[in-house]
Amino acid sequence: MLEVHVGIVRSQNSAPYLDATQALVNSLARQSATHHPVEVWSPAELAALPVASLSGVKVWVALGTEAATALARVQLKAPVLHALLPRSSFERVLRASARKASARFNVLELDQPLQRQLALIRLALPKTRRVGVLWGPDSFARAPVLRSIASSQGLALQEARLGEEAALFAALQSVLDGSDVLLALADPLVFNSSTIQNILMTTIRVQVPLVAFSPAYVRAGALLAVYSTPPQVGAQAAQWVLDVLANRALPELALEPLDFEISVNEPVVRALGLSLDVQALTLALKRQEQPP
Repeated sequence: MLEVHVGIVRSQNSAPYLDATQALVNSLARQSATHHPVEVWSPAELAALPVASLSGVKVWVALGTEAATALARVQLKAPVLHALLPRSSFERVLRASARKASARFNVLELDQPLQRQLALIRLALPKTRRVGVLWGPDSFARAPVLRSIASSQGLALQEARLGEEAALFAALQSVLDGSDVLLALADPLVFNSSTIQNILMTTIRVQVPLVAFSPAYVRAGALLAVYSTPPQVGAQAAQWVLDVLANRALPELALEPLDFEISVNEPVVRALGLSLDVQALTLALKRQEQPP
């Protein structure tokens, strides 16, 4: 049996996964007075290990979709937390493995809370009244929650639902015609490497800013984005791991990212005649989320 308390399965060895792993390991070392041996495996390395040798692992962390899929194939007694993947990817893993989400098979969503995204729009673009949204098959489940939050904040949604990629740009035009801002929600049918440039060019042409979920989209031409970095994800995952190791009660519901960053595209800010201060926006948004 391996002397490992925390088993991390990492989808790739690229920078985001390495950064998340390092933050997770460092946070465990910093926050725990007890030494907890940690081992990191790739999905292929995990598959090659005898299942019996893994029985000593007390908690698992899957970083990315490949790792989540690999761990779902193994019958494990220890709790598993999935991170560095959106909720929709986690749900596909659940369907493929016939598992159910629970406190012991949970996810730290990469998706930002909808309340946070709309609050950012209100702070950065206070004149906004109508928010455009393009729904795809993966994101549409969030529609009722977004509608409720938008209504509570005095915002109206201009929506279109896509069933096939061929309809994307007709739907985009119909949404932009009635919107002050377009909110991008992660959905591979809507926002992907084949569509993003045309979406951005269209929003820039009609001067409807895009609020995105990735700093890469900001670099490509979105006005701004709120997102959690891999080190922030790793540090938050460490807290869940420590709760498991300390036999504390685990949350039944999916975890939302706590810490975040905001990126702004300065040329787009100037082109729209706006003035945005990233530090001020970040501070104001974090203050809004502090409990009373």
